[in-house]
Amino acid sequence: MPDYSDVTVLVPTLDEAATIGDVVDAFHERGFDDVLVVDGDSADDTREIAREHGARVHVQSGKGKGQAVREGVSLVEREHVLMLDGDGTYRVEDAEAMLEPLLDGDAEHVIGDRFANMQADAMNTLNAVGNRVINRAFAFVHGHDFRDILSGYRAFTTESFERMHLTADGFTIETEMAVECAKLDIDTRVVDITYRDRPDESDTNLRPFRDGGKILFALYKLAKTNNPLFYFGSVGAASSIAGVVTAVYVAVEWFTVRVSHEVLAVFAAFGILVGIQLLMFGVLSDLLVTLHREQIRRLEDD
Repeated sequence: MPDYSDVTVLVPTLDEAATIGDVVDAFHERGFDDVLVVDGDSADDTREIAREHGARVHVQSGKGKGQAVREGVSLVEREHVLMLDGDGTYRVEDAEAMLEPLLDGDAEHVIGDRFANMQADAMNTLNAVGNRVINRAFAFVHGHDFRDILSGYRAFTTESFERMHLTADGFTIETEMAVECAKLDIDTRVVDITYRDRPDESDTNLRPFRDGGKILFALYKLAKTNNPLFYFGSVGAASSIAGVVTAVYVAVEWFTVRVSHEVLAVFAAFGILVGIQLLMFGVLSDLLVTLHREQIRRLEDD
């Protein structure tokens, strides 16, 4: 059995009384002696059950999974963290594969790919399609294909986590971590895992439309510092297109029926000018980001 004496298992929870005991027991039986449960003030017996099964339990000072993860890592005194949800959907059998790249020094951050072996009914069609869209959007905007950026099964070094600038309080924490890995060039690996169906007695805290919209917005907002050409360029392109379409309409109206649209003409000119300026700003910002990354690499090499 591998030595996990330098690994803390971090489990953020909220109303997971039905499953948390089995999760803690499974990791203890696998040789993990430090299981930290960070609870978001559950209304059920999650905290009591976790303590009874030998976990360290901490009640988070704020709300949301993101805040729980940040606060939990601040309590970790070991070099490596294995993070997973407390709903029983992730297997302890995959822990060795998750930690192997870290313990071998081949990676700083590991993501478990749920789609590699997803059990029937583990994810409904709506959530599966939403996940695919978000992963494709991430790869397009941020230039890295991590296959499953919303996976809650993560392994990372505490040092790499501390380098990240994380502000998300809710379910967008995984998205923000993936963006930071791409932005900071944190050595990231993706490993295949099994994703199980949530037990019937365990209720999900995820709201697909609301949380999916927040994640997509977070992907776009975080592009400001990781891919500014896309961030500013997309708005600039939309503004320019709106201006050109309006200008064409004004021209057609003038040359065919001799009707002038002064206000629309001003709007068209404004849209085109703003769009061009945003595109130029995006190009310059992208150049600055590229130069900054190159300088960071040189400093790290020295």
